[in-house]
Amino acid sequence: MGVTADHVLVEKVQGVAILTMNRPEQLNAMNHQLTIELHDVVARMSGDDEVGCIVITGAGSRAFSAGGDIHEQREDDRLRAPAELDERSAVRARASYEISACPKPTIGMINGLAYGGAAVLASSLDMRVGCEHASFRFLAAAYGRINSTWTLPNQVGWPVAKELLFSARVVEAEEAHRIGLLNHLVPCDQLRDKTMWLATMIARNRRESVMGVKALLLKDVGRTLEEQWANERGYTTTVARGAKAEAAFPEFIARKGRPLR
Repeated sequence: MGVTADHVLVEKVQGVAILTMNRPEQLNAMNHQLTIELHDVVARMSGDDEVGCIVITGAGSRAFSAGGDIHEQREDDRLRAPAELDERSAVRARASYEISACPKPTIGMINGLAYGGAAVLASSLDMRVGCEHASFRFLAAAYGRINSTWTLPNQVGWPVAKELLFSARVVEAEEAHRIGLLNHLVPCDQLRDKTMWLATMIARNRRESVMGVKALLLKDVGRTLEEQWANERGYTTTVARGAKAEAAFPEFIARKGRPLR
């Protein structure tokens, strides 16, 4: 069974909802519409009794997602008033939190690079399965912003999270697997099968038990996930506001969006 939104493809197989971010020509960059659509579809699948596990991936073979859509951000900075920018940012931020906190288990099927906002998304999911093309980069410190403080430490621990957040360096697939950012690493032609092996196994279990385990794990983190997210949101709203797109991405803008070679 398949359902299609403009930027998110939805497929349901054996109790698993597979959500595909579908902007392959833009490396599945997460513009405002894609972010909201993804949030809405996750919410819909969370309320669907046929679904026991949610998988999120990206279209094509190059990228899970390149992160936030810099072209859209730059245009928004020029055309929208500060209050409107703040409102749109708040909506996207809340959507990010609610995807992470959805009551059903989530798996990232990491089929390529996951940079910037996509690394935030990937690290906010419960598990990740990747192939040799998978890579991560928590870029915020490199472009004058802050994120992932409420997601990454829960996946890899504080010392490793600090290194990745402070340095903004690339994490290739083998290292991601070694540090626990990937639960499983397989050849690309086995990625879907391995992900579905895990997802269908979860979906076959008693929903109330699996969802109860997730709820308790989130509740029992030193602070709740929402408190961690709110701390980051409050700091980046009132103390260290994120850089505008023009200042944050001068190299990207200079090469007119062409990929690095």
